[in-house]
Amino acid sequence: MSLLARTALGLLCTAACVLPTAQADDAGELAYAAVDPFIGTGGEGHTFPGAVVPFGMVQLSPDTQIRERKQAYGWAAGYRYDDDSIVGFSHTHFSGTGHSDLGDVLVMPIAGAVRLEPGDSSQPGSGYRSRFSHADEQARPGYYAVGLSDYGIRAELTAGERIGVHRYRFSKDKPAHLLIDMRTSMYDYPGKVLWSRLRLHPDGTLTGMRETRGWAPGRQLYFALRVSVPVVGQQLHNTEKDIYYKGFAPPAADKPEQRVNIEGRALVGVLDLPAGTEQAIVKVALSPVSEEGAVANLEAEMPGWDFDTVAAKAKDAWSRALGVFRVEADAAQRKAFFTAVYHTLQAPSLFMDSDGRYRGPDNAVHQAKGWRNLSTFSLWDTYRAQHPLLTLIRPEQYTNDVVQSLLAARRHSAHGILPVWAFHGLETWCMIGYHAVPVIADAYMKGIRGYPADEALQAMVASADYGPYGGIAQYKQLGYVPIDQVGEAASKTLEYAFDDWTIARVAAAMGRKDVAKTFEQRAGNWRHAFDKKTGFMRARNSDGSFREPFDPSASGYGTDYTEGNAWQYSWYVPQDVAGLIRSHGGDSNFVQRIDQVFEAKVDPKLFAHMEDITGLIGWYAHGNEPSHHVAYLYVYAGQPWRSQERLGQIMRSQYAPTPQGLVGNDDLGQMSAWYVFTALGFYPVAPASNEYVIGRPFLRRAALDLPNGKTFTVIAEGLDDGHGYIGSVTLDGKPLQTSVIAHAQILAGGELRFVMQATPNREWGRARASRPFSMSP
Repeated sequence: MSLLARTALGLLCTAACVLPTAQADDAGELAYAAVDPFIGTGGEGHTFPGAVVPFGMVQLSPDTQIRERKQAYGWAAGYRYDDDSIVGFSHTHFSGTGHSDLGDVLVMPIAGAVRLEPGDSSQPGSGYRSRFSHADEQARPGYYAVGLSDYGIRAELTAGERIGVHRYRFSKDKPAHLLIDMRTSMYDYPGKVLWSRLRLHPDGTLTGMRETRGWAPGRQLYFALRVSVPVVGQQLHNTEKDIYYKGFAPPAADKPEQRVNIEGRALVGVLDLPAGTEQAIVKVALSPVSEEGAVANLEAEMPGWDFDTVAAKAKDAWSRALGVFRVEADAAQRKAFFTAVYHTLQAPSLFMDSDGRYRGPDNAVHQAKGWRNLSTFSLWDTYRAQHPLLTLIRPEQYTNDVVQSLLAARRHSAHGILPVWAFHGLETWCMIGYHAVPVIADAYMKGIRGYPADEALQAMVASADYGPYGGIAQYKQLGYVPIDQVGEAASKTLEYAFDDWTIARVAAAMGRKDVAKTFEQRAGNWRHAFDKKTGFMRARNSDGSFREPFDPSASGYGTDYTEGNAWQYSWYVPQDVAGLIRSHGGDSNFVQRIDQVFEAKVDPKLFAHMEDITGLIGWYAHGNEPSHHVAYLYVYAGQPWRSQERLGQIMRSQYAPTPQGLVGNDDLGQMSAWYVFTALGFYPVAPASNEYVIGRPFLRRAALDLPNGKTFTVIAEGLDDGHGYIGSVTLDGKPLQTSVIAHAQILAGGELRFVMQATPNREWGRARASRPFSMSP
C-alpha cells in the first residue's frame, strides 16, 4: 500500500484539476486526507474503521456484532456498516478476512447503571451496548470517533504500534464506569476461552490475559490498562462461577467489589471512576509474552496522557507511508486509490514486545535481534499482489522483516516448515499451498537480502517436501495430488506447481543447479491436471484417471477445487501461460476460452453455499483470489487490448469509494493491492518473475517515490472514460514494444508514458517476442 500511497498529489482538488508537483509533506497530507476507512465495512469487504498505525500490533476498533451470532462470517472484522449499535471497542481485528477471530480486550464506557451482558441490538437497554449514528461517527487513518447515544458519551480512539488509546467524554451528572469484557470475540462458541485473568494493582493498573482455542488453538495475549483518573471502585465478575471455583462454593466474603484478582473462563471487570468525571483517557498495551511485558510496552510507548500527541504520531506515520505516491485523478478515484493503499499497509502486523521478545508457534518466548517479528500471514491471498507491492515500497524496512519472521516461525515450528496461514504466532493450517515460498522467492529475486539466504532456500525446499501436508507425498510420487486420497486435489496440484517454480528460480540464481532442476520439473506438474478433452484443469485419481462425473460449474469443499470451480481455476498456471495456451491449441482458442469465462450467463445463486465466491462477471469471480490474474491473460495471447477492456469492466463494477465498495473480502490487503497495481497500469501475474504485466492505467498521473531515492512516474495522456485503450507506450521517451515492465526498470526511476485512445491498437504487444515471461518458450 505504501507504494501507492505517494500517489496523493491530487487528492483535494476537483475532478478536472491538474496539480503541480507537491512537496513530500504536502503529498502525505493529501494522501492522508483522501483515505476513507469506511470503504469495505459494508457488504463482504470485512474491513474495520478503527485506529491502527502501519503494521501495528493493535487494531482498536468498534465492534457491532452480538455474541449470539456464532461463527458469523459477516462480522469477521467485528463491525458492519449497516448495524446501529456498538458493543464496545476491542484491540485486535483482522482486516478483510473470510474467517472470524480476535476481538481481544473489549472496553465499553458506561454512564449510569452497569449491565454485565451486551444485550440484544433490537432491544435498547437490554445490555451494555449502545446505539450510534453514522452522522456522529468519524474515521481517518489512526483515528476513530463516535457518539454513544444511549449513554451520552463521546468516544475517540487512536493507536500506536503496541497501544490503543481511548478518550471518553462523559456527562458529569451520571456515574462513569469502564467495562472490560474478556468473554467476547469475533468467533464465539461455548468454551472458546480456555482461561483468562484480571488483576487490579494498587496503582490502579489493570492487567490480564486470555488464552483461547479459536482459529489458532492455544493463542495467548496479555494486556495492561491504565486510566487517567483514579479508579475509586471495582467489580471483578466471573459469570461462570462453577468453572472459576471448580465446583466449590465461593467464600461468603468474596464479593465482586472486593476482588482485586480473578481467574476463570468468563470474566467481566467494571472500574468505577470518580463522581463528576467529565473526561478520561484509557491506554491499553498488548503483549504476546506477559502482563509485565504489556506494562513495559505501555510505559515505553505512552508514559503520559496526551491523546492528541499519540493521534498526531499516528497521522504522521500514515502520511509518510501513504505519501510515497503523488496522484492526479478525480476525487472518487483518489479516495478509492489511497484507501486501497491504506488497507495494504495493515498486515502482516507487528507481534513482539518493545524489548524484542515474541511468542512463536511452539508457544514459547523467543528474542528477535536486529529485526521485527511480524505475524498475521494470509499467504494464499497476499502472495499474489500485496507482498509484491511491499517489495516496491518497503523493501528493506519491511520485506526483510517479513522474511525473517517467516524463517523464525519455521525454526520454532514442530513441523519444520514455513507458515501457511498464521496469526499471533500460531498456525491455523487454513487454505492450501506453501505460499510463504513465493513471498520469499519474490524478495530474493528482487535483490532484497536482509536475511540468511541459504536458510531461506532450505526452508522453501523443506516446506515443498513436507509429505504429511496436503498430499505433498503423493504429489512428489505421482506428479499430482490424487483426489481419491486428498480433497481439492486439482487446486493443490496447480498451486504446488507454481510454488515449485519459484523455488527453481531462487535455486538457479544461487547456483544450486541440482535443486533448480528438481523444482523446474515439478513446476511442470500442472500438465497432469489438464484434460485435453474438456479443456479444464481436473483432479485425477491415484490410477491416473480423471475423477468422474465431472461438472465444471461445481464448487465446494468436496470438489476438485478450493473456493472455486473449473471455470475459475483452469487458468492458474502463472509460471507457464505460454504452455497453457499451447495446450489449448494456440492464441485464438485460448482467447475464446477466456471470453467464455467473462461472457457466460451465471446465476449467482449457484454459489450460495460458497461465501467467498463473489463479484461475478460471468464465471470470473473478482471477490476471490483465484480469478485475480485472469483478465491479464489476454496479454500472453497477443491481445493486450482485450485485457484493457476487461480491466475497465472490473474496475467499474468491483470497486467503489463507499462502505459497500469491495465485492469480496479484502483478505488483509490483496483485493486492495490488485486495485493499486491495476490503477497504476501493471500487475505481478507471476511473483518471482521480476516482471509486471502491463494492463492499462486508470490514473492520469502517478508518481512513486522509491526507497532508493528515485521517482517512477506513470502518465496516461488523454485518459478519460472514452479513451480506455493504449495507443502507444514509451519508457523514458523511447517506445516500449513489450507488454511488460521489469522490476529493475521501475527501480531505475523515470517515466512510463501511455498515450490513450478510443479504439484498440491491435498491433501493440501482439508480437510473440513482446509477451510476458513463461516457463515454456
